[in-house]
Amino acid sequence: MATQSQLSLAQSLASLPEEDRAAALATLTNEQAAELLHDWRFWARPDQLPPYGEWRIWLLLTGRGWGKTRVGAEWVRAQVTSGKVRRVALVAPTAADARDVMVLGESGIMALGPDAERPIYESSKRRLVWPNGAIATLYSAEEPERLRGPQHDAAWCDELAAWRYLDDAWSMLMMGLRLGDDPRCVVTTTPKPRTMLKDLMGSPHTHLTRGATFDNLDNLAPQFRDQIIARYEGTRLGRQELHGEYLEDVEGALWQRQMIDAARIDHEGMPDLVRIVVAIDPAVTSGEDSDETGIVVVGADANDHYYVLEDATCRLSPLGWAQRAVTAYRDWKADRIVAEVNNGGDLVEATIRQVDRNVPYRAVHASRGKRVRAEPVSALYEQGRVHHVGEHAELEDQMCNFVPDVSDGSPDRVDALVWGVTDLMQTKRRARITW
Repeated sequence: MATQSQLSLAQSLASLPEEDRAAALATLTNEQAAELLHDWRFWARPDQLPPYGEWRIWLLLTGRGWGKTRVGAEWVRAQVTSGKVRRVALVAPTAADARDVMVLGESGIMALGPDAERPIYESSKRRLVWPNGAIATLYSAEEPERLRGPQHDAAWCDELAAWRYLDDAWSMLMMGLRLGDDPRCVVTTTPKPRTMLKDLMGSPHTHLTRGATFDNLDNLAPQFRDQIIARYEGTRLGRQELHGEYLEDVEGALWQRQMIDAARIDHEGMPDLVRIVVAIDPAVTSGEDSDETGIVVVGADANDHYYVLEDATCRLSPLGWAQRAVTAYRDWKADRIVAEVNNGGDLVEATIRQVDRNVPYRAVHASRGKRVRAEPVSALYEQGRVHHVGEHAELEDQMCNFVPDVSDGSPDRVDALVWGVTDLMQTKRRARITW
């Protein structure tokens, strides 16, 4: 690894005052200018360059638009072209994210460096192959088992906090990061309150870099500055998404992360369940700007403990969410589908019947506020009687950010969860439940 005293032409120029730098640039040969064009050390801000010293994980916890994707891609490029690494893992929340952001995006690997140094993207094999023989393989955090077996000497993990199976995918990756003399990993993510991310932040093997959207304003579209920043600055979401702050519990929320984490189990620890339901909170409208349709699968054991099995929430047409709900019903061999019908009425059942006319179904109707419905379920969590099987990141985010009578928007995932647990709590079987 280079020392701070071994400065490149790019770093020497970048360190000059602006007027002196302009004069020095005018003296460059065409060859030097072409080289400088692709030298990240000249264009990067100091906090975007790899830290010196010993570290296993470089964690970049920053706001949107800070430039973390470019940093991750440039780090991989530098490691490969220098010959330091031969096998790289590129891991994203989904396969599409790995392809569209890490590889083919505007700040992705394929957009960087001179043509002669760029890799070939073999989409059918999910990999990049560089002229020097180095290989980077694309992985989706939705498929942790694909990381079981392969070995790497470097890894770039993008949007770690959004990984669906965070613990499993991270564990499999770390077990395979064992090639070479100094295997390292760069993590680029906007912060979200995930237990594993918090542990990573406090690890002695982690070098933490923090940054805000405002650090990179000169390279962001004016419309983004005028609309997005103006809208969210000063809000809790703005602190997380713009300032890159790691936020935990929300004052007044009915759920806290510690409460959820304390009762969490894995699939191997789940007991036999005596009843399973698929609960739906249908969206009033459909389309890209509509609310999501909450779909949550919940089970109960013989000891009156409850188990959150799956969050299948989606933003689809009525027929689309009905198909997803029926699929969950079949996959989990559930006892019934429960759906809130305040806005859809009989159309909710009719839509589900288009997919499966024989599926057991119960309509529930909300005539009292969300707080009244949610508080008994929150109390079960406080008693340690509700267990999340694995992690359900988006559902848990919504739970821990939902403050009754204060929160904006419709907590669709939370509503579906509450309907599911409530149905399992019922001692009397009725065709319709009125709150």
